[in-house]
Amino acid sequence: MILVVDVGNTNIVLGVYRGKTLLHDFRISTARRATVDEYGVLIHNLFQMSNIMVSEIEGVIVSSVVPPLVGVVEEMCQKYMHKDPLIVGPGIKTGLNLRYENPREVGADRIVNAVAAVELYGGGPLIVVDFGTATTFDCIDEKGNYLGGAIVPGIGIATEALVQRASKLPRIELEKPKKVIGRNTVHAMQAGIVYGYAGQVDGLVKRIKAEMGADNVKVIATGGLAELIAGETDSIDEIAPLLTLEGLRIIYERN
Repeated sequence: MILVVDVGNTNIVLGVYRGKTLLHDFRISTARRATVDEYGVLIHNLFQMSNIMVSEIEGVIVSSVVPPLVGVVEEMCQKYMHKDPLIVGPGIKTGLNLRYENPREVGADRIVNAVAAVELYGGGPLIVVDFGTATTFDCIDEKGNYLGGAIVPGIGIATEALVQRASKLPRIELEKPKKVIGRNTVHAMQAGIVYGYAGQVDGLVKRIKAEMGADNVKVIATGGLAELIAGETDSIDEIAPLLTLEGLRIIYERN
């Protein structure tokens, strides 16, 4: 079995694979000030609850967009699993041709998502929309080249900014409203966020397709809020909430 770890700005998502089969997945909050031992105890408890023996873990791969936590997670793997993890970054084999001006600037999660999309959906052209702390759009051409994409503030960031800057607006649950025209403040905010982001996705995808010069582009949504927004769009073809975990598994196999 292998452990794959995706360290995001808001959550850390973990998956345990046997071969190509995902046996278990977990989502925990990203705690930038947590220690090696705190993460070690937390993951040990998750494993214990799921009847996973640490000794069964043959390897670990980690992608992170939070640089200070790379060393913490690496040391945790060494101390509690006796494994040196693969870290997604320069020098690791991905099989992806990056057509970015400075490939080192591309977030590890974006590379991992692109690798998974090419492998699972048969090359390109593809667009991967990841609804995370930021909402990212990653583009792969028909030859499987990673072209780049777009980054916009994530749904959580936008919602929190709205609450902080508009003193009379309350914090709300992110869920689909019954109507676009809200008859109260909560429903109005939900409508603006959910349908507003759906419209944003459709608008950006339309422009990206025009720039790529292709109509047969498959659009894949992933991330924690993918299911909430994707169903309200006209442009998203597939929802793959755990695409990043699949990408990490694929990269591990290639290395």
